[in-house]
Amino acid sequence: MGQLPLENHTALVTGASRGIGAATARALDRAGARVALVARNREDLAKVAAGLGRNPVVIPADLREPGAAADLAASALGALGSVDILVNNAAAAARLATTDTDAAIIDEMLAVNVRAPLLLIAALIPAMTERRRGSIINLSSVSGLIGTPRRAAYAASKGAIDAATRSLAMELGPMGIRVNSVAPGVVDTALWAGNKKVDGVIEAVENLTPLRRWAEPDDIADVITFLASDAARFITGDTIAVDGGMAHALDLYGGPV
Repeated sequence: MGQLPLENHTALVTGASRGIGAATARALDRAGARVALVARNREDLAKVAAGLGRNPVVIPADLREPGAAADLAASALGALGSVDILVNNAAAAARLATTDTDAAIIDEMLAVNVRAPLLLIAALIPAMTERRRGSIINLSSVSGLIGTPRRAAYAASKGAIDAATRSLAMELGPMGIRVNSVAPGVVDTALWAGNKKVDGVIEAVENLTPLRRWAEPDDIADVITFLASDAARFITGDTIAVDGGMAHALDLYGGPV
């Protein structure tokens, strides 16, 4: 049996207690990486970790706190010895009319979606540079690629992380560190459970997606795992839409296709 693509690698995944983050932790584990899982709730993390086979590490953290990223980096490096792969998946989201958006909502989204990833990257750069290898994958969104109503603040945070991804790729490339974003479309997770109960929402999403289905968390996790591996060794600075074609369809046609 050949070596697994991420054997002898370590990974840190934020927002790993559910949805895309949990699926990513499982996918990286299957590919051979030892994974540190991060989220606010230790019990939820432990449930995901119980399904992994490579001595996973559970690190509870609240990335809304200004000092959380530095503390998290220190804990991860202490537990794993190194971090070869960083998946910035933790996110705060809200679907609100701009007139209903206040400073607290904007601050939380920027803190979790932009500040925490940048500070976590900054804290891990020295260790990655020393090993001259690293793959950083930031979770963006189709909302950062196209206009989506009632998501201006969320879209702003995701547009910001895409811009940061491009800048970081230029800065860190000479050190052997790759930086990319993954932009999911509509993913069938608990975040959409309420909306799915509204008449017509399921069909509307399918009509906006050329592949005519919702994404599953594994659809996103598999692309993240690819970007983490040497199969993507010459890819950096990209935002890869994993949305079943939604962004292109909306850009071309401005509505259902």
